[in-house]
Amino acid sequence: MSAHNSHASHDHGGAGSYLVGFVLAVVLTVIPFGAVMKGLVHGSQAVALIMGAAVIQILVHLRYFLHINGKTDRWTFQALVFTIFVLGIVLGGSLWVMHNMNANMMPASMAMPMGD
Repeated sequence: MSAHNSHASHDHGGAGSYLVGFVLAVVLTVIPFGAVMKGLVHGSQAVALIMGAAVIQILVHLRYFLHINGKTDRWTFQALVFTIFVLGIVLGGSLWVMHNMNANMMPASMAMPMGD
């Protein structure tokens, strides 16, 4: 098999693989949504649940939809590492911004009245 046809050697599974990935993605979306909407988790617990489910969902997408596993080539692995690096920056930055906005926002009872 030539280097140009190396794509044919990857196992992409079938419709069953996509169905498993889809069901897992839906479950990983519904669990945090339902827990927050029913009031089972609050505050930092809710954030931890949502972020944890998001990370697991990313892994599900990588495995079942992008077919990235331990048998990937060097370039795919490097792209995966870069993606994880950027994801860490985005998630960490988002949490940092949300925390600082929460800490620095003035409560409504402390707002200055508008003049007249």
